[in-house]
Amino acid sequence: MRELSRMGLPVVLLLGTLATAQEPTVNGAGVTRGGGSGAGAATAAAIAASKEDPAAVDRGGKVFATQCAGCHGVTARGGPGAPDLVRSVLVLDDEKGILIAPVIRDGRPDQGMPKMNLSEPQIADIVAWLHVQTYAAGHRTTYEFLNVLTGDAKKGEAYFNSTGKCNSCHSVTGDLKGIGSRYDAFPLQSRWLQPRGGRGGAPRGGRAGATPSTRSAIMVTVTLPSGQVVSGALDRIDDFNVSLRDAAGDYHSFNREGATPKVEVKDPLQAHTDLLHKYTDADIHNVTAYLVTLK
Repeated sequence: MRELSRMGLPVVLLLGTLATAQEPTVNGAGVTRGGGSGAGAATAAAIAASKEDPAAVDRGGKVFATQCAGCHGVTARGGPGAPDLVRSVLVLDDEKGILIAPVIRDGRPDQGMPKMNLSEPQIADIVAWLHVQTYAAGHRTTYEFLNVLTGDAKKGEAYFNSTGKCNSCHSVTGDLKGIGSRYDAFPLQSRWLQPRGGRGGAPRGGRAGATPSTRSAIMVTVTLPSGQVVSGALDRIDDFNVSLRDAAGDYHSFNREGATPKVEVKDPLQAHTDLLHKYTDADIHNVTAYLVTLK
């Protein structure tokens, strides 16, 4: 196993494949279920223009939410170690599921994706949903932003302090003090659902596209067969490569062959990811309604 580069240009990573996971979706604004309306969601106009069956798109969105969104995100735009499907060449070049369906149907076990236990109609529905997402991404006028403040702030507060256990890491008089004044409702909802950055914009007076703070960076430790250990902030990881920047700012990239080298990833925001498959639509809107009251 050899280190490919140090203080040099990153190695170009191979395109990842579809993967399974679990994550909820949200009706209304923000992230959405199926092809329904909402911020960043495909509108009826996008569905019609894509020539996909609206019912199939709605069903496909629900299946994607429970089987794929945990890794690829509720809008299929990827996550750590999972590719952005909206920009995937496989998805963009697909016609009638010829390219996508086999991957969903059979998986790619050698690349970490097990075979999915889905029926052919479910696979076809996911394909329809993905087609609409790629169409909407290329035709931004088909997006619409709706009000996300449809929840109950009191129920959101109760969830924050009990079921969600949010108060075990966050404090309304500490890190969350005044958060309702710093963010509008939709960016705030996007931020707490996807703390590593979604498409919700920046805080008032802030800048869009800001990266997570150093303390929330995903850290990775690579142990080579020789016993040498290299640690730092994760840059990229997939089945074939892992790259990082160490404390001195030096860039390292390593080939991966199965379990060699040993790779350990520590994500301080893992709790958010773990909760994604547990939230209900009501939980998400209730918590958002509560957070905006924290002025």
